[in-house]
Amino acid sequence: METVVKSPCDEQHPQQAEDFHGNVEQNSKLSAGVKKDIEKLYEAVPQLVNVFKIKEKIGEGTFSSVYLATAQLETGYEEKMALKHLIPTSHPLRIAAELQCLTVAGGQDNVMGVKYCFRKNDHVVIVMPYLEHESFLDILNSLSFEEVREYMFNLFKALRRIHHFGIVHRDVKPSNFLYNRQLKKYALVDFGLAQGTSDTKIELLKTAHSEDQQGSCLQTNPVVALGNGVSVSVTAPKQIAQQSASKAADRRSSSLSKAQMKQGRGGKEDSVHHSVQRSVFGERNFNVYSSTYQENSGTKLIKQSKMIDVSSRKLVTKKKISTKTVSNGAARKAASGCPLNLPCDCYATDRVCSVCLSRRQQVAPRAGTPGFRAPEVLTKCPTQTTAIDMWSAGIIFLSLLSGRYPFFKASDDLTALAQIMTVRGSRETIQAARTFGKSVVCTQVVPTQNLRTLCEKLRGTNSSCKRSQGEGPSRSENNTALPVAEDKPCAPEALGKQVQHLQSFQGGDGALEMKATDMKGWDQVPDEAYDLLDKLLDLNPATRITAKEALLHPFFKDIRL
Repeated sequence: METVVKSPCDEQHPQQAEDFHGNVEQNSKLSAGVKKDIEKLYEAVPQLVNVFKIKEKIGEGTFSSVYLATAQLETGYEEKMALKHLIPTSHPLRIAAELQCLTVAGGQDNVMGVKYCFRKNDHVVIVMPYLEHESFLDILNSLSFEEVREYMFNLFKALRRIHHFGIVHRDVKPSNFLYNRQLKKYALVDFGLAQGTSDTKIELLKTAHSEDQQGSCLQTNPVVALGNGVSVSVTAPKQIAQQSASKAADRRSSSLSKAQMKQGRGGKEDSVHHSVQRSVFGERNFNVYSSTYQENSGTKLIKQSKMIDVSSRKLVTKKKISTKTVSNGAARKAASGCPLNLPCDCYATDRVCSVCLSRRQQVAPRAGTPGFRAPEVLTKCPTQTTAIDMWSAGIIFLSLLSGRYPFFKASDDLTALAQIMTVRGSRETIQAARTFGKSVVCTQVVPTQNLRTLCEKLRGTNSSCKRSQGEGPSRSENNTALPVAEDKPCAPEALGKQVQHLQSFQGGDGALEMKATDMKGWDQVPDEAYDLLDKLLDLNPATRITAKEALLHPFFKDIRL
């Protein structure tokens, strides 16, 4: 990192005001809203006026905005920079921790570094090198297999670097791993949600993690019915049952999960392209209960369960807490006198009993982007390691191999877990959950999918690729992409069909077969690729492959240094 800069002009002068108004007016292509934002930034941090010319806003997230600017160097050359303006309400400790991640781990091995940092009162601007890059969605289906291999190799280099320092990124996704296709440059960005491992070398992450724990909690035994008699429930086993909580979700963690800081136009893909992306699972088909699931009140689960599956579940006639007259806080206070050693009597029902309401809250981080969260995050495991980043990398690899992005789309954690089950299997998910102290209940057995068959069907490639030994016969005569969820409302009883549609591989005339001239190596994907994918999507975080191990995998034998 270069010297942290603080301009001596801590107070704004009239001349500076004229300068930044002039700078903004020079760019007539900017919208009125963006011009106003740039003016406000100059006013908030007047030191920027003498150093940078802000060109445009290139990204916006929950906790920050990113601008493209140029800096006039002494040599006369203008260098492009990315200015990340953190909102004034950001916790100072979180800001300091993000800066420490960038300064200690950044600047090499495809991890974004930091050049300068400006502060005026409660406004902080982090200045980083600007990397022009492509949108992941725009290039997904034009990448050659060799480009995908190089992409994943460089992603693992970045993860190996930060994991070496005990940094858990928590938000690994395509828009946070910038890729310049022409220059073959990569950069892992946005450490706003980063946490430290137990032995992290980033001292501020230790403190930030303890601060986060004070406001985190778990939901109590939620049950989601998916129609056709299929439902999923996650609970803590008996030995840790007294530590389970009753809130449906942590509002603070939910807001953190929405923090998708993007550097550049490519970063907008998550919010802009959802309506046109060929995701395997359609979000609308799972939105039936999303509005109530996100509520913080444990009693809201009563309303949620009734709405999800009124056709297949009988209403509980036992005495329940009224959602209209008693708040969650009042209900918890009323139940506080309940002995903790009493057994729970609301398991798999559409209500929350007083026993569960009286139990202690359990800490479990949930920060991250939906669709990329690991099973241990979805099941609220309190102990989360760098393995959650490797799972997210596996989801990226799954999108690259299948040609589908985003691959998973769900409106809540349990639906996301059910979607994972359709690929990795229900029995395997239940068994893995036991290893980290969680009990997952699924009313129907869902088999594991063969990853090669799945990706080839979705991508529409020929089935003449090399097959794993012992794999079933080719289905080239029935080579079709899996059905994508329709863009229309879905009744609750139809949800089960949408969740389980990966099992059928029904054929049709709409097969997405790739022309031979456009294969770009996709007709010769080696078995090592799917072996690595299998290890990345290991449901057990304790045995999931690490970044260091991934770089030594046979899949990268030709490009390792």
